Amino acid sequence: MIEAPHYSAAGAKKKAVRLPGELFDGTVNTHTLHRAVVTYLANQRQGTHDTKTRAEVSGGNQKPWRQKGTGRARQGSIRAPHWRHGGIVFGPHPRDYRLGIPKKVRQLAKKSALNARARAGALVVVDPLAFEKPKTKTLVELLAKLGVADRKVLLLTAGQAHAHNVYLSGRNIPGVHVMRFADATAYEILWSDAVVVELPALAAADEPPEVLDA
Repeated sequence: MIEAPHYSAAGAKKKAVRLPGELFDGTVNTHTLHRAVVTYLANQRQGTHDTKTRAEVSGGNQKPWRQKGTGRARQGSIRAPHWRHGGIVFGPHPRDYRLGIPKKVRQLAKKSALNARARAGALVVVDPLAFEKPKTKTLVELLAKLGVADRKVLLLTAGQAHAHNVYLSGRNIPGVHVMRFADATAYEILWSDAVVVELPALAAADEPPEVLDA
């Protein structure tokens, strides 16, 4: 069983919790992680890059000079690629970079990423954050008490009623990303230096987290 530090919503340290064995079994599949990251980054590309070929650049409706008698090399068009402002050969054109990944591979990658952070001691569990209204200062103080204020933090909520207020509280903090636990991907987990998870989010696993005795 993998254990993780447990804190209250106010930042007070509590008894450690045993993470659900169904999700945290300690295995890290590096090949799956690599595939998930490559797929994620490829799918972020817009693919709107475009260069003009010799058929698209302006000018060149006639030969720049006659074929013979000038002493210069023969030329057919100023739109040729070797001319300044000429067309581009084999340049990039709009295309779709999207890659597909099977659902089970995506799930395994997320599981491996969570296990990697848990094994490194970079995963923290907190009680539900019941923010009545957005308050950045409150979230900054909480992260400082958790000891992750100076690191890139991924805060995973359980998607409850006050989750939107937590998101609004953290969106202006540099290096802090707030999202639902169900929406997190392997890339976001690996991007972070520390993962903070609300306790109810882990309860969605087949085996709920177990609070250890003192």
